[in-house]
Amino acid sequence: MEKKSILSVKNLQKIYKKNGKLQTKAIENLNLEVKEGEIFGLLGPNGAGKSTFINILAGLVLKTSGEVNVWGFDIDKNPRQVRASIGIVPQELNLDPFFNPRKLLELQAGLYGVKKKDRITDTILKMVSLDNQADSYSRGLSGGMKRRLMIAKALVHQPPIVILDEPTAGVDVELRKNLWQNVKLLNKNGVSIILTTHYLHEAQEMCDRIGIINKGKLVALDTTKNLLNRIEKKKITLKLSEKIDLKDNELETLKILSLNHKELTLIYDKNRLNIDQILNYVNKKNVRIIDMSTDDGDLEDVFVALTNN
Repeated sequence: MEKKSILSVKNLQKIYKKNGKLQTKAIENLNLEVKEGEIFGLLGPNGAGKSTFINILAGLVLKTSGEVNVWGFDIDKNPRQVRASIGIVPQELNLDPFFNPRKLLELQAGLYGVKKKDRITDTILKMVSLDNQADSYSRGLSGGMKRRLMIAKALVHQPPIVILDEPTAGVDVELRKNLWQNVKLLNKNGVSIILTTHYLHEAQEMCDRIGIINKGKLVALDTTKNLLNRIEKKKITLKLSEKIDLKDNELETLKILSLNHKELTLIYDKNRLNIDQILNYVNKKNVRIIDMSTDDGDLEDVFVALTNN
């Protein structure tokens, strides 16, 4: 059964004007859908339009034209319901240092109009592993705890969609791992996630589908697996028993990247040549293969190809 759409964007445009004249097309004819229960990656270089898009969803920027529908609500007709359907975790830490996590969440819930009897403050604190720090001043929390508290703030009104804007920017490896565990737990509990990140390997690991925007335009939208399948070139490194004499294109599409004493690195088109053909070819040169490693390429290769053209 196909999952329903929780975010639908049609022909979205945001044009900034000055003195009535066209200045910048921050978003141009953007069309995309996010499905219920998925982790959706929104990627793009700086200035691509990601922040503008998020600010439109948050109600901080007015679109120029197009349709945005969130959880069944039209952003023009039901802006309050749209904002209530989304929790946004911004890049910047904006916490009152003199409030403890429990009070911060209670205050945030009050701002969203959540009645006291409907608040789930303790549940959220436990979900982000801050139940033991619930009554400590936020200024005394570690960087990782502050990041988790930002996620907690976005959950007080129990939104079906959470947007994480560069959640791991400038954080260490251990904290990044911890944050992703929290995100996966949220998703497991039924929250749909929209993620922006510059760490492309994270998007590759975390996201079900990915949209790549460049200069305000959508240049790719597909499953992570299908995007990776766009990579035609594959790299193979062989450690050999002795030096080998090879020339480019002795096999179709096979090219030598480096030949350093007994280590040979080759690149080839995986759609026109397979690894068995290469290994058989090397073996016929009367050398023994001692070790082998392959590199299929990653999301970064796709991203660079799409955003450079």
